[in-house]
Amino acid sequence: MNRTYIQHYKSLFTLGIPIVIGQVGVIILGFADTLMIGHHSTNELAAASFVNNMFTLAIIFATGFSYGLTPIVGSLFGRGETSVVGRMLKNSIFANVLLAVLLTFIMWVLYLNIHRLGQPEELLPLMRPYFIVLLISLLFVLLFNAFKQFADGITDTRVSMWLLLGGNVMNIIGNYILIYGKFGIPEMGLLGAGISTLASRIMMVIVFALIFFCTKRYHIYKEGFVHSKINRADFIYLNKLGWPIALQMGMETASFSLSAIMVGWIGTTALAAHQIMLAISQVCFMMYYGMGAAVAVRVSNFNGQNDRVNVRRTAYSGFHIMLGIALIGALPIFLLRHQLGGWFSDSQAVSVTVAQLIIPFIVYQFGDGLQINFANALRGIADVKPMMYIAFIAYFLISLPAGYFFGFVMDWGIVGIWMAFPFGLTTAGIMYYLRFRSRTLEKH
Repeated sequence: MNRTYIQHYKSLFTLGIPIVIGQVGVIILGFADTLMIGHHSTNELAAASFVNNMFTLAIIFATGFSYGLTPIVGSLFGRGETSVVGRMLKNSIFANVLLAVLLTFIMWVLYLNIHRLGQPEELLPLMRPYFIVLLISLLFVLLFNAFKQFADGITDTRVSMWLLLGGNVMNIIGNYILIYGKFGIPEMGLLGAGISTLASRIMMVIVFALIFFCTKRYHIYKEGFVHSKINRADFIYLNKLGWPIALQMGMETASFSLSAIMVGWIGTTALAAHQIMLAISQVCFMMYYGMGAAVAVRVSNFNGQNDRVNVRRTAYSGFHIMLGIALIGALPIFLLRHQLGGWFSDSQAVSVTVAQLIIPFIVYQFGDGLQINFANALRGIADVKPMMYIAFIAYFLISLPAGYFFGFVMDWGIVGIWMAFPFGLTTAGIMYYLRFRSRTLEKH
């Protein structure tokens, strides 16, 4: 049994580490954005916090939708049906473009009402142009997602890794030039960060498309893509899997993004500290995300072969790895809690608030790892619809009301808002685990 699990650990690391490395690029970009903007202006940091949280909700929702492709491609790949994979990618791109149009419209309506959300008045002139540039970039996020989930599903996680790393390096360089006005470029501040993000997202899609259509690497899948048509059956199947995952991930992210609105009621310092904590939380989340994606791919491969024993062993191995990540990551963050805020902002008040938020942050790591692991295991077996209801209970009925209660009724402020996150994440994790155990035992 131990040797069996060791083999699963190795396979998950082989698949997951390139995804983690790619996401480390996202983490570094988040840190660089926060550092550069924070040292340029605390008001710009607070404005970025609010806008980024709103777009994080849309992007995570879109990413969740694209996840519907992974179990489909993973099962087809496990059965060796390569010609169908290209056809599914084509339908996925079409579905993602339609979703991009819908999300862009929704975010535009939000933009028109941004002044009604109770945010500090002095931040609105900074928020608006930054919001518009990120809005333009949404389409390219969804196109990249479609290509990435296809590549992950066929266990080729390295291409996405290199594209993410390259895109983020481009973004960081662009940030430096545009935020501070280097090499004769006017100093743009927060708007410059948005323009740099837009340019890097466009470039990543162009390069991924060139790799897919112009290299031998994906030739066998390109044939299925080129010689197939967008069809109703595939489109409906992708939506049947994609929407529940999107809603589940969207509700999870909403517990953080909507909390940003409550944090904004407290003030600019709290909002800046919230943004810094979200940047720090990305470190652990992206590592969980990478290993969780590997779990989904491996589970879908075994599910395609109808190997229920290895479906379960893969999921449990993934959770063992995530527990290790949580334990290893928590220690340095706790020891550096009084220094972390100063890395991002010159404000002493912001640094003190960040230190206070470290404890609730560490407490929710177990629940975060648990829910990411078993949510991905459920995606791997294409059992996604119940996750919507679980997410609604955990995040809308537990986490958000608890945040309001602790933050404003108990008058604990931003610390109270963050204290609610462990309740929602752990509840979701336990319920996903119970659902996965029930479904895999039932089919054994």
